[in-house]
Parts: sequence; structure tokens; C-alpha cells
Amino acid sequence: QVQLVESGGGLVQAGGSLRLSCAGSKRTFTNYAMGWFRQAPGKEREFVAVTNWSGGNTYYADSVKGRFIISRDNAKNTVYLQMNSLKPEDTAVYYCAGTIGAGTSVAYEYDDWGQGTQVTVSS
Repeated sequence: QVQLVESGGGLVQAGGSLRLSCAGSKRTFTNYAMGWFRQAPGKEREFVAVTNWSGGNTYYADSVKGRFIISRDNAKNTVYLQMNSLKPEDTAVYYCAGTIGAGTSVAYEYDDWGQGTQVTVSS
């Protein structure tokens, strides 16, 4: 199984930016589509963004489209989520996830998950 470790979360003002990173293992990282999900207290885990194994294709939830950018650097075994124009409703624990299959927006179709990193956006 791929071990994934998120970093880069923190507290920011509305309108600010953060960049999240997720590091995985070199042996299998390039074989996986990688996604970002988030979960606020009392809410279901929701899809944020996904990129295919090469980074050539991306897909975003409507709620973050135009504000967030997912990218990956397979040489560094890392996937990123650049978060711009942050809103209080973006506050959540953000998780990266990998799947050996084609990346989807459905959480249960992912095979490996990180422990999450907290993002808090104040108004």
C-alpha cells in the first residue's frame, strides 16, 4: 500500500492562499491517480480534485473550480493542491488519496489515504 503524508495546512484569512503537499512512495506513486478530498465536522467527506497518473488530466469539484489547482511531481513523489481565494466554507481536514484505477470523485473507490491536514479559513 502507498503511504501518503499531507502537509501545508494552517490558519489563513478569507481570500488568502495555502499550498498543500502530499508525499508518497516512489515505487508505486507514478502508478496511481491522486485525489484530494476534504471533510468538515459533522459533514460527509467530499471530493475536491483529482489528477491522473501523469498529471496530464485534472478534474475539480464545482465548489473549488477556478480557485484550486492540483498538480504533481512524480520525480518527487508528491502531489500538490494550490488553494487560492480561500473562503470560510473551505475549512476542513484535507486528505490526499490514491487509486490504482482511473481517478474518480468517489471516495470509496480510492485505495490509500493520508492522515489529513487541517485547513482553517477565518472570516
